[in-house]
Amino acid sequence: MSSNSHSMADPNPWGEIELTGRFSEEMSQLCMNQDYSDVTFVVDDMKLPAHRVILAARSDYFRAMLFGGMSESLQNVIELKVPLDAFRALLRYIYSGHMSLSQMREEDVLDTLGLANQYGFTELENAISGYLRQVLSLDNVCAVLDAARLYAFEALMNVCHTFLERNSADILKHESFKTLSEQSLIGLLERDSFSAPEVSIFVAVHEWCTANPEANIDLVVSQVRLPLMNLEQLLTVVRPSGIIDPDRLLDAIEKKTTSKFLPFRGALWPEENVAALKYDSRTIKGELPSSLLDGDTDSYDMERGYTRHTINEANDQGIIVELGRIFLINHIKILLWDKDVRSYCYFIEVSVNQVSWERVIDHREYNCRSWQFLYFPTRAVRYIRLVGTHNTVNKVFHVVSLEAMYTANVPPLHNGIVAPVNNVATLEMSAIVVDGVSRTRNVLINGDVKNYDWDYGFTCHQLVSGMILVQLGQPYYIGSLRLLLWDLDDRNYCFYIETSTNRKNWEVVVDKRAEP
Repeated sequence: MSSNSHSMADPNPWGEIELTGRFSEEMSQLCMNQDYSDVTFVVDDMKLPAHRVILAARSDYFRAMLFGGMSESLQNVIELKVPLDAFRALLRYIYSGHMSLSQMREEDVLDTLGLANQYGFTELENAISGYLRQVLSLDNVCAVLDAARLYAFEALMNVCHTFLERNSADILKHESFKTLSEQSLIGLLERDSFSAPEVSIFVAVHEWCTANPEANIDLVVSQVRLPLMNLEQLLTVVRPSGIIDPDRLLDAIEKKTTSKFLPFRGALWPEENVAALKYDSRTIKGELPSSLLDGDTDSYDMERGYTRHTINEANDQGIIVELGRIFLINHIKILLWDKDVRSYCYFIEVSVNQVSWERVIDHREYNCRSWQFLYFPTRAVRYIRLVGTHNTVNKVFHVVSLEAMYTANVPPLHNGIVAPVNNVATLEMSAIVVDGVSRTRNVLINGDVKNYDWDYGFTCHQLVSGMILVQLGQPYYIGSLRLLLWDLDDRNYCFYIETSTNRKNWEVVVDKRAEP
């Protein structure tokens, strides 16, 4: 008895038997096999036998086709207008659950992706899409982008766009660029993040138009940003091409010479600090310039570790950072010197050429301290200028660190001021307790609401003659406050709360003086 039991396949300790590999292998033997076949597909004059019940079990599309009352459900031979090699690969997948994409031609992989989309094989779609993301190259990215757009694969489209943007100079010279569909090309040229010299973009588009004469040439060419080219390029490259209407060329020249801000393109590196040495960024104006971009936000004191400029009424001093190239950014983070309770007022401007400056942050009327988390509409930026307008202690503006990036995590803004959805009265967000009595200075905002008693864990002031003053790191639009009043006995409190942006003008926002 025992010898017979040992001759059986041993299950694992949990009593589960896993033989799916063998099942898949044996099922795959039925693929395109005449044995037990009850339907035949004809693709490019090739007869492919199949089994209705297997197809129906694997696909809602085939279930509806073969058993849903459609005309095909009554036919034993069904002709399909699909790519032969891709359909055969799909059949093998249906029967085995396996597909070796690396052994297939790229065009067959794309055709199979289309069939997976057509026949509702969502898991296969996602798997092929993931594979294509891994094998993108200059040779195939245009074809993959066209397929992703055709089948509305947003994630794959985004990966293709990122690849094209990171390799813009090379793809513009590549033969495959001419094979892009019209819609894919327009979608690419519309992107501010497709960054390359505009004259190079124009030359590539001109060659694409020559290779695709049936396309809407005017619509495609309209995506080229002519004012970004210099006058010589417009006259010696664009004009002789003959694909630009003379009036439009004149309009571009006028816009270039009269417009303060042009539709610049810029490199996009999401969630990456591009004001860093590895991106060839540098501080080109300000005293002690080497400290600002070195990434050290710990080793600073009264003598070192910051970049500075003298504050004057003309605001003609400042600190200027030059990024390594034009980048798209919407977020700047700066660390103001914060070894005491001083506050600063300042503004920030950005530019691509140091000629036209746009003010994106204006905190001249707000007392600010320590880390500043600043957001604004996405801009193409090469230069960042910080100008301090006030210091509550002296006439110098000190900045320890600066970071600049594009982020998808932009908080709600109200007239350019952050309207936070989380607590900003915290040490991490640069808040500080300026006035009030406590054993530990910032115990009021340290987040500990459990460890307090008669002697520790609270901030107080004398009635009538005192106050508790908390300064947030920067201006915020807030609509709620939450307080924990000391509650280890049955006492009650009356109080009111005022807010200010500059410690001069105050507004009562909560009044509980008549409500114990």
